Amino acid sequence: MQEKIEALLKEINETVVESAEALEAYQRRFTNKKGLINDLFAEFRTVPGDVKRVVGRPLNELKKRAYDRLQEFQQQAKRATQSADRPHDLTLPGDPHVAGARHPLSIVQNKIISVFERIGFTVAEGPEVEDDWHNFGALNFPDNHPARDMQDTFFVEREPDHLLRTHTSSVQVRVMENNDPPIRVLSPGRVYRNEAISARAHCFFHQVEGLVIDKDVSFADMKQALQYFAIQMFGKKAKIKLRPSYFPFTEISAEMDVWWGLETQDDYRMTKGSGWVEIMGCGMVDPNVLANCGIDPDVYSGYAFGMGVERIAQLLYRVPDLRLYSQNDLRFLKQFAKMGG
Repeated sequence: MQEKIEALLKEINETVVESAEALEAYQRRFTNKKGLINDLFAEFRTVPGDVKRVVGRPLNELKKRAYDRLQEFQQQAKRATQSADRPHDLTLPGDPHVAGARHPLSIVQNKIISVFERIGFTVAEGPEVEDDWHNFGALNFPDNHPARDMQDTFFVEREPDHLLRTHTSSVQVRVMENNDPPIRVLSPGRVYRNEAISARAHCFFHQVEGLVIDKDVSFADMKQALQYFAIQMFGKKAKIKLRPSYFPFTEISAEMDVWWGLETQDDYRMTKGSGWVEIMGCGMVDPNVLANCGIDPDVYSGYAFGMGVERIAQLLYRVPDLRLYSQNDLRFLKQFAKMGG
C-alpha cells in the first residue's frame, strides 16, 4: 500500500493540466468519489492495525496534495478564461464606472428649493423625532385634534411626548423661536403618517414648507409668490386657484390648485374631470402661532405654505405608484439619470 501511495503521489506531482478536458480527467482519476484516492481509503479500512499506523499519515498527505493540486488547476483555468475575455493590454482604457444619479424626489425637491431661493428664501432643517409642542402645541392644534390620534401619528414608545414629525412645520416653529423677523425660510424634509401603504399613500413622504414673517405681509403677497412658483415649476401658462380651506395654524387658510387641462383621458382621471389639480395648502399664519413662538402678532404678520414633493413629482413624471420612489428598483431610477437637480 505504501508503494501505491508513493506512485500516486509521483503521478499527481507530475500531472500537467492545460485544458478543461484534462482538468475533468484529473478529477475523475484522483479526487472524485470513484477516484483512486477513495479506493485507497476503502482499502485502508481492511489493513491490520499495525499497518494503519504506518500508512495513515502518508495517505492523508496524498489526499491533501491531490486537492491542493486541484485548486491550482482550477485557478489556472479561471485566469486563462479571464485573460481570453479581457487581454492584459495596459494601453486599453479602464473599466467603465457608471456615474450615480439623483433620485427623482431629490431632483424635484432641489428644483422647488431653487425656485424659492431666487426670491430670497433660505433653507432650515430640524429633527425628525419631535416633541408634542413643536409638532402640535405651538401650531394651534387643540388637545382633541384628530391629528394627535394614534391612527395618524407615530409616537415614540418610551417617550410619549415625542413622535415622528407629521409635517415640517415643526422646523418653522423652531426658526420663529430662535430668530427675529423678518423671516423668509423653507423647511424641506421627510415626514411620517400612520397610514396604510398603497399606490396613492405611504407611511413616510417628503414635504417642502415655506414661511414668511414680516411687517405688513398680506394674502396678496402670498398669492404673488405662489403664482411665481407655479410658473417656474409648470411653465409660463400655469394658472392657479385658491380655494377656502382649514388648517389649525393658518387663518385664513386655502388650498392651491394648478390648471392641468383636459386634453387626455389621463387628464380627466387625474383632475376628476375638473382640469384642476391640488398641489399645496397655504394661508396667513394664525396670530396664536406667532404669539406661541414669541413674535408679537400686533406688529408682524406672515404666510405659510406646504407641498408634498411626491405630489409634484407625480405631476411632472406621471409615476403611477408612490411605492416606486422607495423600492430602489434600478430599472425605475435609471430613467432619471440624465435629469438635473
